[in-house]
Amino acid sequence: MMKLTDEDFNRLVTYMKKNYGINLEKKRVLIEGRLSNMISTRGFKDFKEFIDFAFADKTGKETMQLVNKLTTNHTFFMREPEHFQFLKSTVLPYFEQEYSSTRSLNLWCAASSTGQEPYSIVMTIDDYFGTKAASWKINLLATDLDTEVLKTAQAGIYTIDMLKDVPQNWLSKYFTKKSATEYQVIDRLRKQITFKQFNLMDKIVAQKPYDLISCRNVMIYFEQETKNALVERFFDVTRENGYLFIGHAESVGRNTKYTYIKPAIYRRTSATPKPGSGGRI
Repeated sequence: MMKLTDEDFNRLVTYMKKNYGINLEKKRVLIEGRLSNMISTRGFKDFKEFIDFAFADKTGKETMQLVNKLTTNHTFFMREPEHFQFLKSTVLPYFEQEYSSTRSLNLWCAASSTGQEPYSIVMTIDDYFGTKAASWKINLLATDLDTEVLKTAQAGIYTIDMLKDVPQNWLSKYFTKKSATEYQVIDRLRKQITFKQFNLMDKIVAQKPYDLISCRNVMIYFEQETKNALVERFFDVTRENGYLFIGHAESVGRNTKYTYIKPAIYRRTSATPKPGSGGRI
């Protein structure tokens, strides 16, 4: 395995922190492990040669490949099930009553990875509404920094091993069998989700405020100042009485404008100003 020099390590750490908010200061072994094989396979003699080449590429393709390699995409269906239980028991009954006239929900999964989380959300919603689901318009924006995992998410195809946490009745209801080992999310649910590449360090604006933003297990890689700024940007595009879900290993700053509901769940209460609007992500 190739070894990073201190200079090259610092270049990568600085680049990832400045452009994507990701702190890799304690991830030297991870960087070496994830990049060594790719670098040698492509014929570069060391990290420096590859980094120089990637940073000089004006198209951005090389740096995006670098980012895709260094970002972690560990996920699975119904991860941290407390969120989905709360969604079904508390959030959706409120939405059903509050938006009975428009019957429309605008949602954002801000770190969708390979798609298991956004699909878990729309399946939970569909299961809650049952026979009334067809009368509701569900729009879920699912974004991620990694362009490669978004391709997997958009296809919605998973092996049977990846579906072990999906309720058995959902497997037959929300998936079609593609082969002996693969299943695909049904078209009706896939059409409810728009997958798009997005950097959480960029300005967040929305055509319509979001009823629910789920950004789970991403901010653990951010420094506190970066987290605080991101949460504030989330707040600005959250509908009044809308929700923010974060990972159970994460927390928001003490000065957040959100109201704490329970661990990893926050709400924009009616006592706070309404969000503005602008262009769309």
